[in-house]
Amino acid sequence: MSAVDDSDLPALHGFVRGLRKDLPAVVAGLTLPYSNGPIEGTNTKVKLLKRQMYGRAGFALLHRHILLS
Repeated sequence: MSAVDDSDLPALHGFVRGLRKDLPAVVAGLTLPYSNGPIEGTNTKVKLLKRQMYGRAGFALLHRHILLS
């Protein structure tokens, strides 16, 4: 980040400024073993089912399909 500060690349200055603003979150995201991958996968599956079932029976059937998948 100090190398970007010394360079004259204005597009990267904003990026580094954002990294510094959220530095604890960036460090935690890169060092901790936790991941939100499983949750994102579940959200993607639900959205896909929702798109496939658009215009069909209604929420009750969508709810049943989500629980069965």
